[in-house]
Amino acid sequence: MKCIKERVEKPWGYEEIIQKNEHYAFKHLHIAPGKRLSLQYHKEKMETIYCLSEEAIVWTKRSEDDTETKKITLHYGEAFHIMPNQIHRFAAGFYPVDLMEVSTPQLDDIVRLEDDYNRIETTTKETE
Repeated sequence: MKCIKERVEKPWGYEEIIQKNEHYAFKHLHIAPGKRLSLQYHKEKMETIYCLSEEAIVWTKRSEDDTETKKITLHYGEAFHIMPNQIHRFAAGFYPVDLMEVSTPQLDDIVRLEDDYNRIETTTKETE
């Protein structure tokens, strides 16, 4: 089976879709220095993120009702699992960040709560 390799430019960097099928999706995320993804959650999608860089920043909380936001630093070789409805955001500090994402195949399952690039909408959308 041939792997898909589609690069999608994002305001925070880019993502490369390496494989997507009915069972899973596999992506490479590149976050430019000082940039961050939207604060978001997924209704159905589950993800596991593997850090390929020296350091990546993650903000997370269990749900919108949770008052405690945790800031976690991922280091090279560490993984972080995201369950449905778990609020999260990834960011780069002074250096670029590279992450691998393996997830269930619902790439259009994104609910943005905050976004530095004015991409918040009331419906779920495919692009990040």
